Parts: sequence; structure tokens; C-alpha cells
Amino acid sequence: MPTPRPLSPSDYEPVIARVDHWWGGRPMQALLPRLFLEHFRRTSFAIGASDAIEAFLIDFVSQTDSRIAYIHFVGVDPARRGGGLGRMLYEHFFDVVRALGCEEAHSITSPANSGSIAFHRKMGFELEPGTGQVDGVPVQLHHAGPGQHRVRFRKMIVAA
Repeated sequence: MPTPRPLSPSDYEPVIARVDHWWGGRPMQALLPRLFLEHFRRTSFAIGASDAIEAFLIDFVSQTDSRIAYIHFVGVDPARRGGGLGRMLYEHFFDVVRALGCEEAHSITSPANSGSIAFHRKMGFELEPGTGQVDGVPVQLHHAGPGQHRVRFRKMIVAA
């Protein structure tokens, strides 16, 4: 099984070249500026060499509350989904941020992204209460701007 490695700024072009395709043609590049690979390398990881990235995870420790780690962007090559790469990245991330003193992880997704919702639930994330619902799922209304509702997740990552 491959091992997660830290992302580096040199990975930006290979990552950005994949994201729209990996999201079924949806325009996602704007959500991933280069600054994430420049400033959050300690907690962001990839599987595969730069020219053959199979999966990546970009996250950071909150500057507001250092007990919280935030998962910003995760991608797995559609041909490799279901093979454990996402789980491997998340578990590696949990280990790294736990060692940095984080106690919980947060993330968001679009209510239309049922695959992401199911994956987060399988990984033990709880859906946070929202200010509304979309298709029976609690969402934070207008979280990412007018009409841009998001499902918010939270997971405790400290040992009980």
C-alpha cells in the first residue's frame, strides 16, 4: 500500500491539472489556490509521485483555535476510489494533527456531494446541526455565500 507524503509547492501544477476532471468537470480550481501548498505543507499530503498523484489532502491547524484541524480539500482519482486511499490520508492526517495538539477535525461539503457525506460519516464524522436542510440533510445556509449551503462535519480525534 502506498504511503502518504507531504505535499510541496512543486505539486501544485499536477494537482490543479486534475481537480476539475476528478470532480466530474465541475470548476473546482478556484477553491485551491497555490498558497495552500506553500503554507500548509506540514499537514497536507499526497499519495503518488508528482507526475502520478493518486490522492491528496489539504488541511491546516486553525489559527483561531489550535485544538481544531480543518480539512479544506481532498481528492482521489476516480479510478482509485473505494480502494482505501482517502481513509489512509485521513488517518495519517489525524495522527499528524493529534501530535500537534489537535483534539477535533472539521470539514464541509456541498449538500449535493452525497459521496463525500457518506465518506465522512463512514470515517466517524458527525453532521453538525444546521440553520436549514437540503434533501433532509442539515446544512449551514449561505455558508459559502448567498445560496451556497454547506454540510458541516466534526470529529473528535483525541484518544478517549
